[in-house]
Amino acid sequence: MSFRIDPRMSLTGEVRRILAEEIGKALDHLNAARDRPEQGLHKCRKRLKNVRALLRLVRSGDETFCVTENQCYRQVAALLAGPREATALVETIDRLAASFPEQSAGGLDAVRDRLVARQHELHGGAGLDAAIGAAIAACEEGVVRIDKLALPDQPEQAADVLAEGARTTLRRARKALDKAASRGEADDFHDLRKAAKTHAMHLSLLGRLWPTSIKTRRKAVDELGERLGELHDVFVMRALLDAEDQPLGPPEDTRLLAKLLKRSEKSLKKTCLAEAAELFGDSLKRSTRKLARKAREDLTAVPQHEDAGAPGVG
Repeated sequence: MSFRIDPRMSLTGEVRRILAEEIGKALDHLNAARDRPEQGLHKCRKRLKNVRALLRLVRSGDETFCVTENQCYRQVAALLAGPREATALVETIDRLAASFPEQSAGGLDAVRDRLVARQHELHGGAGLDAAIGAAIAACEEGVVRIDKLALPDQPEQAADVLAEGARTTLRRARKALDKAASRGEADDFHDLRKAAKTHAMHLSLLGRLWPTSIKTRRKAVDELGERLGELHDVFVMRALLDAEDQPLGPPEDTRLLAKLLKRSEKSLKKTCLAEAAELFGDSLKRSTRKLARKAREDLTAVPQHEDAGAPGVG
C-alpha cells in the first residue's frame, strides 16, 4: 500500500491504514537499529515524521486523538534524537571537508575523531538499547490505539478536514519564513524546516487531491528540506563550539571549523531563504481554496467505500 490517501475510500479507514503501515515500518527499523543504529534510527525517525505529518493533516477531524498521538510520537523521536544527532554531526564534518577541500586539507581531522568517538559511545552504550526498547513499547501501544480514530467520512466534511490541515502547515511555513528573513535565528530556520518537511509529506498524502501537479513542487520542497537540515546541523555544531566544556576540542583544533561553519551558514541561509520564498511566498488563500475545491470535487465524484479497519502490523 502507499503513503497516499485514496479518495475512493473512507477518510477514517485510509488514515488508520497509513498510520498502521508507517508505525509498523518504524518498529521494523527500531529492531534493526540494535545492530545498525546509524541506518535504523534515521529510517525510524523518518517514519515517525510521516506519522506526525498525517496526524497534523487530519487534526481538525479528531483533535483529541491527533494531539495526543502527535505528542506520543514526538516523545518517541526525542528518545532517539541524541544518537541520531551524533551521526549527523560526523556527516556535517564530511560535508564541510567536501565543500572546502583546499581550506580544510586535514584540518578537521581532530574534531572528526572526537565526534566519531562520541558517536560510538552513544551507539554502544546501554542507554541506546533502553531508548530503543522504550520506543518499541510506545509504538506498539500506539498501534492498539489506532482504532480509536474517528474522522468525518462525508465527502465535503472530509475535504474540509484535509484542506484545513494543509492550510495550517502552509501558514506555519510562511510565518517561519518571515521570521527567518527578518531575524535569521536558528529557531526560525528550524521551524521553517519542520513546516517544509510536513508540507512535503502532505503533498504525498494528497497526491490524488492536490489541485496542480505536485512532482516539480515536491522535488523543490525536498531539496529545501535537505538544505535546511544541513543548516540545522551547522547551528548544532556551532553551539557545541561555544559550549564551555569544549566537547569538540581546544581552540587550536576548532579554529578552522569555526571559520568554515560561518561560511557555510551564510551560504545556506541565503539559498534557503530564496528557495522558501519561491515555495511559500504566494497567496495562501488562493492555493488552499483551490485545494479545498479540488478535494470536494474528487471526493464527491467517486463512491466512498467503507474500510474494514486498519490492517495488522506485520
